[in-house]
Amino acid sequence: MWQPWRRKDFRALLLLPAAYIAMMGIMMVFEESLLFFPARYPAGESWEPPGLGFEDAWFSAADGTKLHGWYVPHDEARAVILFCHGNAGNITHRAEILRELHDRAGVAVLCFDYRGYGRSEGKPKEAGIYADARAARAWLANRTGVGEREIVVMGRSLGGAAAVELAAGDGAKGLVLESTFSSVPDVAASIYPWLPVRLLVRNRFDAVGKISRYHGPLLQSHSEDDEIVPYSLGRKLFDASNQPKEFIILRGLGHNDPQTPVYYEKLVAFLDALR
Repeated sequence: MWQPWRRKDFRALLLLPAAYIAMMGIMMVFEESLLFFPARYPAGESWEPPGLGFEDAWFSAADGTKLHGWYVPHDEARAVILFCHGNAGNITHRAEILRELHDRAGVAVLCFDYRGYGRSEGKPKEAGIYADARAARAWLANRTGVGEREIVVMGRSLGGAAAVELAAGDGAKGLVLESTFSSVPDVAASIYPWLPVRLLVRNRFDAVGKISRYHGPLLQSHSEDDEIVPYSLGRKLFDASNQPKEFIILRGLGHNDPQTPVYYEKLVAFLDALR
């Protein structure tokens, strides 16, 4: 027999949209905390990694924010690379990548910490990260005597969006993207499909909307088993890019797993073709 709604049933029903709205509010307020996971100095791995011959790089962004990085020189560099790391940790977590790039790929490379990461001042936000990457490239050009547009810009995960920003805006000798997404709203929508995150996200890192403005060589890699950035979003970014380009499909690797020897062989071939 039909029973009229009780008052407590009605109140319980009202809690559902209230909780939904509250969840959206929390995501908006804490967006930067959900997107950026910096490790500030002295946190991290070793700040004096054994066997890595690096120089401390100190420079400032256009707004005066003081930034820090590691520059690894090479006497017979195949290329000069600016490496933009992902959204977590700091440069100490990239020591092995720098070693591989120097020893296996034969390049001179600068890896830097965005504002709020490692020894760099400030707090991370999208516009600031772009400014940091631009300042790092300028420092690297001055240190090596290579023109800014002759530098190969390389980015992993969120760093790939910073690399696309530089290459699309100013050009680059080459662009290398590892496990990079199309945009933050696309990633957020894959994680929170029940929320209107595309309308809420402020830090958009819209690589897919910018990459068509880059007309140089592109090497992109992504694992089909990436558990953080869906493979489909890497392909979406690649499909929006111009020729010449090459996509390396990786298998059995998680988002944070190191690249394979085969990948480095293809990277060397890519860099040699730029010479």
